[in-house]
Amino acid sequence: MKLKIAAAGIMALALSGCTNSIVSPEAPAPVVQKTTYTQASPEKQERFHKDMIAVATSTKSDPNYHRMALDTPEKKTWFRNLMFQLWDGQITKAQFVAEGLKAYPNHKYEFNFIADGYAKRK
Repeated sequence: MKLKIAAAGIMALALSGCTNSIVSPEAPAPVVQKTTYTQASPEKQERFHKDMIAVATSTKSDPNYHRMALDTPEKKTWFRNLMFQLWDGQITKAQFVAEGLKAYPNHKYEFNFIADGYAKRK
């Protein structure tokens, strides 16, 4: 069994042998943290959804707000989970912005705008 796992690891490394011009060879690999989400009650989900719609609607009236490319189901789920953690008080505004900027470094204004929008809804 260990031999199969080792072979699979070596094969994966061999297949990923091409270089990435974005990440320098000296840079450490990014750390991926797995977050376990607990399912919120239906009532809580409904309150979050209403607040999320209100914040999303408010972005339309701000000419400085630029939409982020949430063009895959994975990105949409990541963003929704991140917003829920902020809304639910699991993370701070600073943590929300920092996590968001890891994926979308050019959208600091937008992450602050969203965080402020949720703060106004409390």
